[in-house]
Amino acid sequence: MSEYVPDEVVVDILQRLPVKSLIRFRCVSKSWNSLITSPAFVHSHLNQSIPNNNNLLIVRHCSSSANRALDKEHYKLFYDNEAFEECAELISQQRALICLSEQERYVLWNPSIRKCWNLPKPCITARKHSGSTCHEAFGFDPRTNNYKVVRIVIHHSTKDALVEVYSVSTCSWRLCSASLTPSTNFTDWRKPKACLKGSVHFAALGQRNGTGIGFVLSFDLHDEVFHEMIFPHNMTRSHTDIVTCVFSGSLALLCYDEKRFSCSIWVMKEYGVVDSWVKQFTIDIAGGIEKNVLGFRKNGHIILEIRKEVYYWELFSYDPESQQATKLEMQKNMHTFCVDTYRENLVLLNQANLVSRRRVTKKRKNR
Repeated sequence: MSEYVPDEVVVDILQRLPVKSLIRFRCVSKSWNSLITSPAFVHSHLNQSIPNNNNLLIVRHCSSSANRALDKEHYKLFYDNEAFEECAELISQQRALICLSEQERYVLWNPSIRKCWNLPKPCITARKHSGSTCHEAFGFDPRTNNYKVVRIVIHHSTKDALVEVYSVSTCSWRLCSASLTPSTNFTDWRKPKACLKGSVHFAALGQRNGTGIGFVLSFDLHDEVFHEMIFPHNMTRSHTDIVTCVFSGSLALLCYDEKRFSCSIWVMKEYGVVDSWVKQFTIDIAGGIEKNVLGFRKNGHIILEIRKEVYYWELFSYDPESQQATKLEMQKNMHTFCVDTYRENLVLLNQANLVSRRRVTKKRKNR
């Protein structure tokens, strides 16, 4: 083939192929294997596939037992009627990778190539910093094409905060000098954080000049500094459960009222401009049937978990325009769903310290 087709045309063709085909084509020749596993090709293939990739879903659910210590969280990626499972807590997915955590163990996972990468133990641990709370986020820095895990550890008694960052490019954790105002209280506990414009975003409350305010706390993944963006001025104070997310490419807030009768979706139309917050719509989550808003699909539909019976919940995709809900064929006995989107890719394919998904799952089962 190379005798008749220029190299640049071959590369262009390969960049448009699905991951499963590229995995097989590594066996064609040493040159093809070297090309497909090269960082430049992995990056260009991801950028090439983003506009055309299917809207895949990764779904978390929890299997409960009489002994809460034995409860496990499971993850299913819906792709070509095939499901892959892991047991851990979903932090977030970014562009290509999924970040999971299990206590103080972190794993970067790429279901497309069925491989994951165990991160080293973080610098700040419960043994060294007892009586503390950890808030985590996972994001992508487009300026350096680098993925990072962010941990904010707050000591309960002193309210002091330590921030550490894991960088995929350096394969290491390190403490950073970013400072956090002591009065900051996070409102999005154990929920995936929005990553947008090279920053990860937390929803928070705090005191500023003696006045209580709500704000989005953003952490710039490149400069590694915090910034604050005030919540919408006319957001009611009854919103006590607030989560950051991305809606149609814009920063958004899921805002539950105090008694969880409704959920308002606020969208920042112009990133960083507080006056551009707009209430997109409000969803009635009461009405005799309890509902929770989990996030948004690429087509603008809202993913809901709806309680059908006392301990029985199902996933639905809700179209806010037609007000019609479509069942996603996922149900569990506890409302522990968590949903995010995913794109197939080759990221991490060229890394040396990888272990197979099956090996990790087996290791966990033997614990």
